[in-house]
Amino acid sequence: MCRPVVVLLAACFAPTVAAAQGADPIAQLVARLDLEQYKSAIKGLTQFGDRRQGTDRNRAAVNWIEAQLRSYGCADIARLKYEYQPPSSPSPEGRGGQGVRPAAGGGRYRGIRARTGVNTDSLRQPDLRVRALDAQATTPGAREEVYCTKVGAGHPGEMYIVGAHMDGHGWGEAANDDGSGTALVMQLARVFSAPGVRTDRSIRFILWNNEETGLNGARAYVEQRQGLQGKEDPPGSGRYPEPTWLGMIQHDMMLFDHGMPRADGTLAPEQRPEADVNIEFQSSAKFAAQAQQLAWTFQTANEKYATDYPASVGAHMTNTDSAPFQDLVAAISLRENERGTQIGAGWDPNWHQPTDLYSSYSDKDFRLGLNAAQTTLAALAGLVGATTQ
Repeated sequence: MCRPVVVLLAACFAPTVAAAQGADPIAQLVARLDLEQYKSAIKGLTQFGDRRQGTDRNRAAVNWIEAQLRSYGCADIARLKYEYQPPSSPSPEGRGGQGVRPAAGGGRYRGIRARTGVNTDSLRQPDLRVRALDAQATTPGAREEVYCTKVGAGHPGEMYIVGAHMDGHGWGEAANDDGSGTALVMQLARVFSAPGVRTDRSIRFILWNNEETGLNGARAYVEQRQGLQGKEDPPGSGRYPEPTWLGMIQHDMMLFDHGMPRADGTLAPEQRPEADVNIEFQSSAKFAAQAQQLAWTFQTANEKYATDYPASVGAHMTNTDSAPFQDLVAAISLRENERGTQIGAGWDPNWHQPTDLYSSYSDKDFRLGLNAAQTTLAALAGLVGATTQ
């Protein structure tokens, strides 16, 4: 059984007796991921438009996500509640400071850049159905985000957090940002919650809210639950409402890696053959060394278990829900491009735009997201000691 010591993480993929006999439990679990089920989950999320926080469509999407998790057999489903009041002077980029410029430590631009930003004009959405879905404006006040937990059988008081944000904006369907990550986390919850799947350590699957306004849902989680880690409640019960955090893995925009813009600012219409899953940690974080080891563990898992696209490791994680965790625990983010040097340079023309629609993506794009799911599932299965019956 693998210990939760970061420097020993790679040992989690050492051959076991079961694997030597042709019954690798990680391979069995990865095989339960399915492209059509992944696509269906993204499509289900897009029925709520962009799911902008503070709207009825956002609340309906949270309810829908919870219903899906229950249908998968997920245990310990709960909601985190918090209040959101927008800042008096929002950033010019419209994302609570998460706009088009890389944050400190986010790398620097190279190569050709294309125009990017956040669409705030509803009339730029030509599809009247989508425009109507997104019509209600956001209002301040109460917010909720849903999560469920796969409780570890051996060490229930230790946990990996696996997340993605379910809110979006830009007057589209937020299919990639971040329906693709939300659907990925939901599919992992489905696989790990299936009958006969046992894990030694716990996994929490959480769908953040308010990412687009400044990571507010993730920040609220840290504020409310950091101090509860590892406390048995009630004493002697073997129950840990907030197990000790071993790592945090975020998924944010999984579908579109068509390469650098051409000289005229256009991009290739097809997924590039050398597309990859970017695994990022933040080199300036207090837990940078541990996060780097965790990132390489995920790259190792990708190399062994992902079917189509490789993974690359980068040191500039920024502007997503793993950031509030990066000085508290090993934290990484999986995505389609590097946030600072690629997405910010216009490599993704659908980012926060009306074109972020389910129909904008092909099976090659969806398969990149599936490969990210294979990567995370395989890495997690090794880290938590997953077995199947």
